[in-house]
Amino acid sequence: RLNCLSECQNRDGGWGYLPGKETWLEPTVYALLALHASAAHAEAFERGWRLMRAWQLPQGAWKPARRVDEPHWSTALCITLHGIRGIYDDSFRRGVSWLLGVRGAEDNFGARIAYHFTRSVVDLEPALAGWPWLPDTSSWVEPTAHAMFALKMAAKQDGRVELRKRITLAERMLFERRCRDSGWNYGNRNVYGVDLVSYPETTAIALLGLKGTRSTQLHKSLELASRMHDETRSPLAKAWLTIALQANGVAAPLGDSALTPDIGLTALQVLAANRVFG
Repeated sequence: RLNCLSECQNRDGGWGYLPGKETWLEPTVYALLALHASAAHAEAFERGWRLMRAWQLPQGAWKPARRVDEPHWSTALCITLHGIRGIYDDSFRRGVSWLLGVRGAEDNFGARIAYHFTRSVVDLEPALAGWPWLPDTSSWVEPTAHAMFALKMAAKQDGRVELRKRITLAERMLFERRCRDSGWNYGNRNVYGVDLVSYPETTAIALLGLKGTRSTQLHKSLELASRMHDETRSPLAKAWLTIALQANGVAAPLGDSALTPDIGLTALQVLAANRVFG
């Protein structure tokens, strides 16, 4: 899989979602996380690292693609990669500061007033704001969990009270939006009075964000994730669940699976096999 990632690298140093496709930041960072510890692929890593660093915007966020000059949720992945490498320079600090300044759009006065009249539609507490996919939009589970994981890594070097408070608020947000079965849906637990089902990938990413959380509330979620891990036939779900369970101290073998052209999935399988996050 490492050889596959190296061979599929684009000329600009990045990766697309599939081999030969346009470079995007998300698959590029996943590929770099997979390659960073491999001496045999150091050259491919350095090419990708230079590209990723060059895509940081002046305000500290990273853009998602060469032709899209807008801040993006995958900034959290770049911060995580810096932390994995132990590089806490100005680029890292600017990324952390930008991430701290982003909140879901539900956490403002107008949105709270609107929510007061629509509580029967979506059951959530707007003050518990997480992170959106794009700035000025509503919070969702996955970008919130990615941001939490990145900031927890940043907190090892950055002692700001603001950072700790934001992590605690995000933890409360994820527990508040957890589904009845103790897993997570994409955004909320209940809509129009109907309990939503949880999904394996989203549950796994939420649990990765909650790594290190000292709460008995995690027990049932980890039990659910273990059952999902044993039952799923999705290679993507298996990889994410393996990563999340390992990160929380639960044994979870990745198992065998066929090589895939999906760059992100290939990288995640390497991360799971090498226990990069746990």
